[in-house]
Amino acid sequence: MFIHIGDDNVIRSEDVISIIDYNLVSSSTINEEMLTNQKANNMLVNPVQEGTKSVVITKDLIYLSPLSVLTLKKRASMISTISKLEDYSEAFEE
Repeated sequence: MFIHIGDDNVIRSEDVISIIDYNLVSSSTINEEMLTNQKANNMLVNPVQEGTKSVVITKDLIYLSPLSVLTLKKRASMISTISKLEDYSEAFEE
């Protein structure tokens, strides 16, 4: 399944390693250094940090998202719930 994380970015839910509040990341010098290094290596998507609320870390890239961690968590939970639903579409075909 896929998650829309804002700014026209859609990622595979299986690729998500972590979603972190940007305020927590920006308050840590180690995390700031990581973001700086990833930006230098072109591994940071949406490097403009104005309006950033969360950092989405995937297998391949790091995304800065304008959506909050809670919103992204709800979207991921909704996808998880949808994927667990039974497919009854054949039951209605006659």
